[in-house]
Amino acid sequence: MTDHAAAGVNAAQRLAAEVRAEMARQKRTAGEMAKVIGTTPHTAGRRLSGAVPFNIAELDAVAKWLGVDLASLMREPRSRAMAS
Repeated sequence: MTDHAAAGVNAAQRLAAEVRAEMARQKRTAGEMAKVIGTTPHTAGRRLSGAVPFNIAELDAVAKWLGVDLASLMREPRSRAMAS
């Protein structure tokens, strides 16, 4: 895997982790998220695991559903800590 491809995988996994964390704080389920993004629970689970990256439309829908700013989900962890 190239460094660029590895960076993309890591970014997808970090983003998925942020979405999972926010969903856990709000006690939301993957099944609920699947309905929000118009997909199956299986596909939603693959997004949440980072195996398949979210697309921007899905991220926008999830951010609105969770009541969080889309940009806050996409920031690097260090940037979020400094923004707080």
